[in-house]
Amino acid sequence: MSSHRGHALRRGRCSLPGHGYLITAVTQDRSRWFEETANARAAARSFYADSVALEAETLAFVVMPDHVHWLLILNGDLSEAVRRYKSLVTHQVGARVWQRGFHDHGLRREEDLRRVARYIVANPLRAGLVDNILDYPYWDAVWL
Repeated sequence: MSSHRGHALRRGRCSLPGHGYLITAVTQDRSRWFEETANARAAARSFYADSVALEAETLAFVVMPDHVHWLLILNGDLSEAVRRYKSLVTHQVGARVWQRGFHDHGLRREEDLRRVARYIVANPLRAGLVDNILDYPYWDAVWL
C-alpha cells in the first residue's frame, strides 16, 4: 500500500521553477542516522553541494535524528533536487539512509517563507532535543 501511495504522490507532483517548496525526507525505518555527528554534518553540508544547488536554492533546513526538513526555491526539477541531495548523503554516510520518496508542500504566494523557516528550524525545540536553538548545530536559514 505504501508504494501505491508513493506512486500517487509522484504522479501528482509538479516542479515550478522559482517557487518555494518545503520538503520532508525520512530515514529508512525511521533509523536515527543523524544522531551521529559525522552523518548529521554530511546531511547539513549536502544542502549546499554544487550538484544540489543547480536544482534548488536552499533557504533553510534542519537535520533531525531521523528526517530532514528543507525549504528551497526551485531552480530545476523537484524530484531531481531531492534525488541529488539524498544520493550525496547516502554516499557520504556509506549506507542506505533514506526511505523511498519524500513529502513536498508547494508554498502558496501568501505563505511567508520566513514563517515556514522559523517553524522548521524550531523542530529541535519542539522535539525536546535542546532548550535553546543555538545549542543545536544542524540547521541554517538565509535570514541569519
